[in-house]
Amino acid sequence: MKTVTMRVDDTVYRMIKTAADGQKRNLSNFIEFAVMQYLSSVQYVDNDEMDEILQDTELVQNLKDGMKELERGEYTLV
Repeated sequence: MKTVTMRVDDTVYRMIKTAADGQKRNLSNFIEFAVMQYLSSVQYVDNDEMDEILQDTELVQNLKDGMKELERGEYTLV
């Protein structure tokens, strides 16, 4: 277990404190919870995996085609 010291401005502190109180958590527990939620929702790709993705020419072309369709508005939200 590590101790971390951080500075936040008063407005951010009040927002964090309000959210922590709303979830009946202490401040440090809420911050740990919020960070873990963020990290588990974000996907990271390391350099080796990115190289593998970029070498897949069919995938790269499909992604480029999809971006062009998106720019032209050729999509449907489902």
